[in-house]
Amino acid sequence: MDSTATTLETLPQTVEARNPGMELDLNWVMRATANRSAIERRAATLPGRRSVKKDFQAAWLAKAIACIDLTTLSGDDTEGRVRRLCAKARQPVRADLLEALGLPGLTTGAVCVYHDMIETAVDALKGTGIPVAAVSTGFPAGLSPFNLRVAEIEASVAAGASEIDIVISRRHVLTGNWQALYDEMKAFRAACGPAHVKAILATGELGTLRNVAKASLVCMMAGADFIKTSTGKESVNATLPVSLVMLRAIREFEARTGFRVGYKPAGGISKAKDALVYLALMKDELGDPWLEPHLFRFGASSLLGDIERQLEHHVTGAYSASHRHAIG
Repeated sequence: MDSTATTLETLPQTVEARNPGMELDLNWVMRATANRSAIERRAATLPGRRSVKKDFQAAWLAKAIACIDLTTLSGDDTEGRVRRLCAKARQPVRADLLEALGLPGLTTGAVCVYHDMIETAVDALKGTGIPVAAVSTGFPAGLSPFNLRVAEIEASVAAGASEIDIVISRRHVLTGNWQALYDEMKAFRAACGPAHVKAILATGELGTLRNVAKASLVCMMAGADFIKTSTGKESVNATLPVSLVMLRAIREFEARTGFRVGYKPAGGISKAKDALVYLALMKDELGDPWLEPHLFRFGASSLLGDIERQLEHHVTGAYSASHRHAIG
């Protein structure tokens, strides 16, 4: 639909200068605070503060698709499963629905896999421009020997991954060893070379929102291109209060350094209505530049299926059964 396509086209499509990092500023880190009660009050108002309907909702849902890191991180992953996921990334919504929406070229933001599946994903996505992201550094616990974590990054980049999702050592945060966290993150960034690095904070294991704020700043100071909430394997993953803390750290970092760092909520975001809330939060806190895939991603798999059902309802006026939509 013309109005849907027009709404999408009004959002900027710029390429950001990469965050080069900076020296560790412990004074800045130690001043970081987080008022839990105020943050939770603000987060509680978010689902009801922004409401988009009809063509505008369809446009925002299409934007959410463009920002999805379509992910499979299972012990039983096979080449066939990864190729099917990549086919879904190339054609995330049924062709007839995309034609009706005026968005025939829509794809997901990336495909995210384990190291062993990088070459399969790269081959399956050849010619599409869709990047392959790989989880690394002893994902999800991040407790393998340091030299092996660095080598794993280097091997994934050599295999063709253009984005690396690393996990930090939570113990550095829990013990307040910010220098160790900075040094670790800086080494990971160096090992990534030209590949962009997403720093997974595993926020559900950091204890406090203040720790989340401090860890966010330290990782950005060390050169993270993105900061990401979680591996999706923790008992608590992406939440709105944690997202608010991380986004305000990003805003402060950009104000002080001039460099924009991306954000990726991951784990537990499976409904289209939740995606709309996160997009509204991004627009409220950081503005339109962060509504593009180079600065915002969802770590998700089942989210895409629900969005496709909502888009079919928008086009046809009826909901369909989930099994009518391939979900990768």
